[in-house]
Amino acid sequence: MTPFIRLHPDDDVLIARQQLLSGTSVEGIPIKGLIPAGHKISTHAIAPGEAVRRYNQVIGFASKPIAAGEHIHTHNLDMGPNKGDFARDYAIGADVKPEPARREATFMGIKRADGRVATRNYIGILSSVNCSATAARAIADHFSRQNHPAALANFPNVDGVVALTHGTGCGMDTDGLGMQILQRTLAGYATHANFAAVLVVGLGCESNQINAWLANSSLREGDTLRVFSIQDTGGTAKTVAKGIALINDMLPQANAVKREPCSAAHIAIGLQCGGSDGYSGISANPALGAAVDLLVAHGGTAILSETPEIYGAEHLLTRRAVKPDVAEKLIKRIKWWEHYTQINDGEMNNNPSPGNKAGGLTTILEKSLGAVAKGGTTNLQAVYEYAEQVVAHGFVYMDTPGYDPVSATGQVAGGANLICFTTGRGSAYGCAPSPSLKLSTNSALWRKQEDDMDINCGEIIDGSSTVAEMGQRIFERVLATASGEKSKSESHGYGQNEFVPWQVGAVM
Repeated sequence: MTPFIRLHPDDDVLIARQQLLSGTSVEGIPIKGLIPAGHKISTHAIAPGEAVRRYNQVIGFASKPIAAGEHIHTHNLDMGPNKGDFARDYAIGADVKPEPARREATFMGIKRADGRVATRNYIGILSSVNCSATAARAIADHFSRQNHPAALANFPNVDGVVALTHGTGCGMDTDGLGMQILQRTLAGYATHANFAAVLVVGLGCESNQINAWLANSSLREGDTLRVFSIQDTGGTAKTVAKGIALINDMLPQANAVKREPCSAAHIAIGLQCGGSDGYSGISANPALGAAVDLLVAHGGTAILSETPEIYGAEHLLTRRAVKPDVAEKLIKRIKWWEHYTQINDGEMNNNPSPGNKAGGLTTILEKSLGAVAKGGTTNLQAVYEYAEQVVAHGFVYMDTPGYDPVSATGQVAGGANLICFTTGRGSAYGCAPSPSLKLSTNSALWRKQEDDMDINCGEIIDGSSTVAEMGQRIFERVLATASGEKSKSESHGYGQNEFVPWQVGAVM
């Protein structure tokens, strides 16, 4: 193998496959200085202000003269004087193509009475407000298989009882956008197919009143959705006791399920990347994109998100939009984010993170171009706001922040029953009630953090596997995980702390 990767003939950069030392020759160009693995090398001299291309797309502009063979990174590449405000050809619908031929595959799922299919079978406890979080946790702790193995001994078909709490629910405008998002998120979880039943615990005097939430969400209390508050119940101890009793009543019905063959069309994957590096857009992200193409061909759904991390690459998605209004909705969300960051004294290039930069990513434009690869190549069917119910099949988009727990929370609220999460720097993340698969972008991370990673996409960088082969492997692991096979994050007990609804607006 060559010690570098060229992604496109017209690129201005090469990507180091391994650490390169000064004097090493790459395509006849002597390297100047030390180039870390995953970082960029200039293929020719670049003048200040000139655009620099990777994937044959602009990733930034030279901030000073760059010599051939020089390391390109934050010291000599930035968003330019206009902060990335350069022309992108949205070419709406230009790349729409015929739908793929329908394929059939099955997994062992759990059919719900309303026709939806679950990949897991949990009982959930949601808090309406931060003030009821401790009580909700105490109820769930009573059913912990680790601390109280006898509590669920007679209910082997129940994957667990989990408390999903959060830090908001009060000190906010009862009619504002923040409350709308919170209530939409809680409703999405309360009705998620992976929950056999849900208990909602409130304090009683919070802004997020449970009765108002039920009415606004068109929900009603019943056998599988029970609600109550600490103040009405008479304090913490009585609340915990009541919650335990209610869940004991729910357990027999929740346990009365079996797995049976179900079409892969019932799988909805939330696509995530976190702790990205210079290899993310070369290995794990395109491999996940290949798996998405397979899932779409089988009638399933894939949800791409993290709007700040598609910034500068959104034109690659608008070109795939099946209708103009789909593309226009995405562009509108991009404009919203530009305004949102501006009024908070930030800018879109505040992302990438320090870890991303250490891994070789320089600007948000570069990061975004790699991130959109997770979405594969099929048509963009719909665009959703945060935590909206996803009803379309195929490849869709949901507007979320780039912060992984917040983004994935929105996807699960929208109906994702599985998460696929690529990482190059290493990530500690899991999700409940939807299992999360972790895909390593490089083999060094796989060797170092194998007990957290489910698949090593670094084999693509090593030359021992192709993107297509890895995509097939990911798709097969998705089917196995949806059938009940535990992911690495599930084995570590991740999931309860990663429920983070998006908090928008003033804290009063």
